[in-house]
Amino acid sequence: MRTGEYARSTTETKIKIKLNIDGKGLFTCKTGIGFLDHMLELMARHGRFDAEITANGDVEVDYHHTVEDLGIALGKAFSDALGDMCGVTRYGSFMLPMDESLIIVALDFSGRPCLCYDLQVPAQKVGDFDTELVREFFAGFCNSAGLTLHLKQLAGINSHHIIEAAFKGFGRALRQAVALDDKFSGEIPSTKGLLKN
Repeated sequence: MRTGEYARSTTETKIKIKLNIDGKGLFTCKTGIGFLDHMLELMARHGRFDAEITANGDVEVDYHHTVEDLGIALGKAFSDALGDMCGVTRYGSFMLPMDESLIIVALDFSGRPCLCYDLQVPAQKVGDFDTELVREFFAGFCNSAGLTLHLKQLAGINSHHIIEAAFKGFGRALRQAVALDDKFSGEIPSTKGLLKN
């Protein structure tokens, strides 16, 4: 089993994550942000990752710090679980429909953080969640995991559907990328010989 743990403590947030990327999609999450908990559960279920996440943040200010720091912490946990990346597929992509929405997710555990974010979420809020924070979550994840990520919206008018499709597609693409590839058994899938600095 490939597992990772990460704890992050700042004056704004305290986060703990336990992750098993070879799991079954078993998930518990308490962040104080209901919509984010729902999206993270969808990501874990579709990615087949087992995760235990707890977060205490300054949500009385707003959700920004908690969402961004969760992205950072989850990216670190993935990086920890993947180790030196030996034998992994490395790349993953998925096109996910969610009713009228259609989202493409493509990613590469390249060691080079890059987020190309092309979601046009029409509403500023879904419930009490600021939709601009979706980008902050993915940026935090990419920066800490050394992930290149493209999120592209081909269709969609419902904000909830657009965001949900992005998180589900992200989980599916992650599942592909972290899968072990027999053709790369015992080696790192890069001509450079490494995928982490």
